[in-house]
Amino acid sequence: MASLRLLLAKPWIWSFIGVLLVWLATIAFTGGYGGGGMITAALSLAVFTVIVGVGQMFVITLGPGNVDLSLPANIGLASAVAMKVMDGNDAMIAVGLLAAVACGMAIGAANYLLIWALRIPPIIATLSASFIIQSIDISYGRGLQIKPPPGFANFTNWQILGIPVLAILTVLFTIGAAIALQRMIYGRSVLAIGQNIRAAWLAGVNVGRVRFLTYTLSGALGGLDGALLAGYFRGANVDIGNEYLLASIAVVVIGGTSVAGGKANVPGVWGAALFLVLLLTMLNTFGVSAGVRLLLTGLIIVGVITAAGGQKALR
Repeated sequence: MASLRLLLAKPWIWSFIGVLLVWLATIAFTGGYGGGGMITAALSLAVFTVIVGVGQMFVITLGPGNVDLSLPANIGLASAVAMKVMDGNDAMIAVGLLAAVACGMAIGAANYLLIWALRIPPIIATLSASFIIQSIDISYGRGLQIKPPPGFANFTNWQILGIPVLAILTVLFTIGAAIALQRMIYGRSVLAIGQNIRAAWLAGVNVGRVRFLTYTLSGALGGLDGALLAGYFRGANVDIGNEYLLASIAVVVIGGTSVAGGKANVPGVWGAALFLVLLLTMLNTFGVSAGVRLLLTGLIIVGVITAAGGQKALR
């Protein structure tokens, strides 16, 4: 019992409990049909939320007010850049991926420079940047008909024993992110800044450099996500990243990361991403209308956050 209480005290466990409950409710409704396929589909789609969610998690961990609202526009532009550079040629896959990541890094760096130079809140800076990025994307990628190289499209949909390869690689990436957060100087500096920015500065942390690297990291992951989404959905789209604005923030909060900063939770990002994907699947299976679906999604998210001790995290 003591070990069970200790497990339930972990913020991230509640997102995985939510995943299990939603999955069981859905297969009960379908009479047990399609349970395995549902997990495979959830893993395939959750990957994209996890990638940007990790970047958003690092930004939010920097402390109150830190958030990257430019991710949807970043993803859209990077998807167009990747497809144009690859130009349907398998030999250009690596170059296209690098171009997308470089595009995202430039956006992330520009976000922080706006914050630093103009001394405006990150939420305003990144939101303003998103409009500029979206304008560039509209002129650059609107009507883009270039399909991804066959090898790249196959890779983004490749499965081994029903498990998407992208999901396996993303698990390895998130393990690396957790290690960086807890064991590396950079990650511990992010946590220190989120806990008390002045104390971190007095302790010798280069606050400006760490914040710059964090926004650049978030931008880079947004760029990578754009390229992978273009491969998975067989083409770039200006609106391809729209759903990842609220999703990237929701998975961070539901997963147990404190919006007050200084406390991050990598496993919770996975649990929250799977929970949101399966929740949408369940509501669609039940035939719930769009309006009711949004209402129920909001109520369930609030319930999960409360069960996970979200109120304590917000203090």
